[in-house]
Amino acid sequence: SGSVKAGKMPEGEKMRQCKQEEEQQQKEEEREGLIEFYSSYQELFQFFCSNTTIHGAIRLVCSKKNKMKTAFWSVLFFLTFGLMYWQFGILYREYFSYPVNLNLNLNSDRLTFPAVTLCTLNPYRYSAIRKQLDKLDQITHQTLLDLYDYNMSLPQRDWSTSSTQRRSTRSLLHHVQRHPLQRQKRDNLVNLPENSPSVDKNDWKIGFVLCSENNDCFHQAYSSGVDAVREWYSFHYINILAQVPDAKDLDESDFENFIYACRFNEATCDKANYTHFHHPLYGNCYTFNDNSSSVWTSSLPGINNGLSLVVRTEQNDFIPLLSTVTGARVMVHDQNEPAFMDDGGFNVRPGIETSISMRKEMTVRLGGSYSDCTEDGSDVPVQNLYSSRYTEQVCIRSCFQLNMVERCGCAYYFYPLPDGAEYCDYTKHKAWGYCYYKLLAEFKADVLGCFHKCRKPCKMTEYQLSAGYSRWPSAVSEDWVFYMLSQQNKYNITSKRNGVAKVNIFFEEWNYKTNGETPAFPVVTLLSQLGNQWSLWFGSSVLSVMELAELVLDFIAITIILAFRWFRTRQKQSPPGPPLNSQDNAAFQDEAPALSAPHRFTVEAVVTTLPSYNSLEPRGQSRDGEVGHE
Repeated sequence: SGSVKAGKMPEGEKMRQCKQEEEQQQKEEEREGLIEFYSSYQELFQFFCSNTTIHGAIRLVCSKKNKMKTAFWSVLFFLTFGLMYWQFGILYREYFSYPVNLNLNLNSDRLTFPAVTLCTLNPYRYSAIRKQLDKLDQITHQTLLDLYDYNMSLPQRDWSTSSTQRRSTRSLLHHVQRHPLQRQKRDNLVNLPENSPSVDKNDWKIGFVLCSENNDCFHQAYSSGVDAVREWYSFHYINILAQVPDAKDLDESDFENFIYACRFNEATCDKANYTHFHHPLYGNCYTFNDNSSSVWTSSLPGINNGLSLVVRTEQNDFIPLLSTVTGARVMVHDQNEPAFMDDGGFNVRPGIETSISMRKEMTVRLGGSYSDCTEDGSDVPVQNLYSSRYTEQVCIRSCFQLNMVERCGCAYYFYPLPDGAEYCDYTKHKAWGYCYYKLLAEFKADVLGCFHKCRKPCKMTEYQLSAGYSRWPSAVSEDWVFYMLSQQNKYNITSKRNGVAKVNIFFEEWNYKTNGETPAFPVVTLLSQLGNQWSLWFGSSVLSVMELAELVLDFIAITIILAFRWFRTRQKQSPPGPPLNSQDNAAFQDEAPALSAPHRFTVEAVVTTLPSYNSLEPRGQSRDGEVGHE
């Protein structure tokens, strides 16, 4: 009995304990309030709308007693947000399209004179292949006679040949017969007989036959007979050149018999100012001011302060089936760039003084995300076969040559030779012509991808040219001019009017144009435009954006906390046991006073609603009475 009374807790002690628990719970609630803990999403949004600096958000709280106004402001608020972010999307799309502004600058300074390449338009008959070219002329003469009844006149030559040359000419005849020049009816007249009156001589296409090693042949046809004859002759001419070792290194030029006079800035040119190379179709070519010596600088603009040339245009020992024009071909290009005469050159007429004025123009593009240009070509997946800096045309030709070597097993004669390769020659590569023309068709259709792989350089220098023409020499001065030229160069000009031409190349003015690019939509502009849109729709600042970011973070935090609490509650819930009978209940009541305080606190914490102290007194008195009775 004494031990049971000792375990009895006085009423004052219970009240003091409950007060301490309430104070502890209040402190925990205050501590949670310091870290902005919200018990629900509603409390979070209510706090945000009541304290944010974003315009219109306070209306969602102030009008909460009027559901119509609350709905109206809610729709208006979120609609405004949607419109603002729609504008944000437009701004971001424009920013990531990386637009540029084109800046035009005019500069005035002394200008470096460009390189000038001049070609004779007279393919040269190398002495090493002269007999073979003469034999090709004979075969062509007979072919034109058979096809067109045209008796082409041939120059008188010494046709005596050695045994080695006779074997070479027989080999040439054999290969020419494998690639004959012949006529073919047009597609809409294939089914008509050759002697049909409906078939006119103009209804034929002319070309030559090319076959693969498997005897798969096709007819390389042309609508113009002139084009077909030149292409057929050029095909065999290239094969003859390819048979000569180091034919491109042969130097049989005669500068003095082509350039009668050369002056730059009123000073005479010499051999140190030019380099020579041979082009298969344009003959001997000379490049002035190509960095081989000191680079020329134009002191003043005007015709007297540029390059002036008097050139011979009379063709001597020329190849009539390969070159059908007379005169000279000129190209202006930058230093360290090859002269692609097919692309940028133009012809100079005989008996004419051609004055070419230049305007320099530089283009500087933005690289990276703003354009697909390349700085030096190192990031282009094409090997540069030229001993020059990167240009788009250099890359395209290198790409074709590399594909030619890979597909056909040999290199095209017009382009540089890759390492370990050799030029195509039908004495060694019988089907290279078939492979070349098939590959050329794929190249032009961009099947090879060369036009896609080769990108424009980020820095380019171009020269805008304009030309003027006048008769030179004039009728009253031609006698003494031709006499002086013949005395100076020891050459008897047989055709005075078509024998010479004069070329003047000069800067029109010192001003040159620079086209540059700058970002049209940098990051600063993007932030400014975003701020303008935010102010337009909500009239707020950067701090308001931070408030919105805080709302998002609080929303995520509350979601995580609530999910964690829900998960722990589910884990603590145990499956319900069997119902307690009256004996178990009585035993539990008998053992309850003997429980220690911590166990009693745990049981009470599980109970949802605690009974009042008054309701516990009768039970306690009865228990005392029962104890006393015992």
